[in-house]
Amino acid sequence: MSVYRADWVLPVAGDPIRGGWVAIEQGRIAAVSSAPTSGAVDLGSAVILPALVNAHTHLELSYLRDVVPPAARFLDWIAAIMAARRRYADPMAPVILAAARSAIEESRACGTGLVGEVSNTLVTVPLLRGAGVAARVFYELLGFNVADPSARVRQARAKLEAEDGGDDIRVALAPHAPYSVSPDLFSAIRDDLNAHPGDVSTVHLGESPEEVEFIAEGTGAWRDLLVTLGVWTDAWKAAGMSPVQYLADMGFLDSRVLMVHGVQLEGDDLARLRALGTTVVSCPRSNRYVGVGDPPLEAFYAMGVTVAFGTDSLASVDDLNLFGELALARQLAPRVTARTLLESATRCGAAALGFGGEFGTIEVGKRGALIAVRVPADTGDVEEYLLSGIRPEMITWLAP
Repeated sequence: MSVYRADWVLPVAGDPIRGGWVAIEQGRIAAVSSAPTSGAVDLGSAVILPALVNAHTHLELSYLRDVVPPAARFLDWIAAIMAARRRYADPMAPVILAAARSAIEESRACGTGLVGEVSNTLVTVPLLRGAGVAARVFYELLGFNVADPSARVRQARAKLEAEDGGDDIRVALAPHAPYSVSPDLFSAIRDDLNAHPGDVSTVHLGESPEEVEFIAEGTGAWRDLLVTLGVWTDAWKAAGMSPVQYLADMGFLDSRVLMVHGVQLEGDDLARLRALGTTVVSCPRSNRYVGVGDPPLEAFYAMGVTVAFGTDSLASVDDLNLFGELALARQLAPRVTARTLLESATRCGAAALGFGGEFGTIEVGKRGALIAVRVPADTGDVEEYLLSGIRPEMITWLAP
């Protein structure tokens, strides 16, 4: 058994414990307390907390770091991404694998113990397994004009099931976004989700003004791009509503779907998401990078929507430090309590990814995936301090 003491223990499931300790036995949390103890490793001026949960990232795009510049308009960033990805037709290219491995190491160094990885190729499954990082890997499908959506999903499911991720790497299907996936393909993916009750899915939604215009009116830059790519079909009709209502009315959204971004959401959409139990994964630094603006974080919380956080990919953010997302979230949502924001980065993300019984809080029986963050000796509000911009060199993983 390993026992660690620190000036602070942050269970997330309860109030911070001053002068607390945590015991880990056989990889599981065996005890957490503030009672006197002996034989503990004393970490001193530090806070012990659960490993963070990065609920949305694209590790397989890590080779695009510093390749795609920030954009003032989302479609300009998309065009740059598409051009950059054409350079490597082979998903197993050494540069892609090396960058993804490095990104996984970086994520762990930043205190992340569980990720929601979006992949178009599943190339990151063995990399995550080899690194010992737990993940929900979403095998993302695109197809605005697909001849046989059901066959496409069956093929994807067969490829997914050929990947032996083990208990720590859980793979599921996911649609990309409403401007890149047809209604029939959405329905086929939803049917697959219904047939696999242990799975969860995810979708990019409400990210850009161009998306809102396209779903409501069928016009604008997204239609132009679909025509240019040769995938436009006159069978698709504008929905005359918001992207959230579009997918909700389609029956796709519910508590088993993570909705990523939500920058363009308003009150009715938020009320709908709350009623459906859908978690919104916010990636505020990426939103600024790609030119879509800031998410209405305070409105998410005020409306009772469950929020998790993600970094998105290294094609749209400078690093994979989830503490960086929390620092910006504190600026965007000054009236939201520090405890609530930290819960989003731990417990809420773990639950949304289907790992709520394993990660996200310091409770007896859960995994001993814990980190310690150095804090000044005179820290009074440790939860607020953790939103101030924690750097990797301040983080230590506790050995189970």
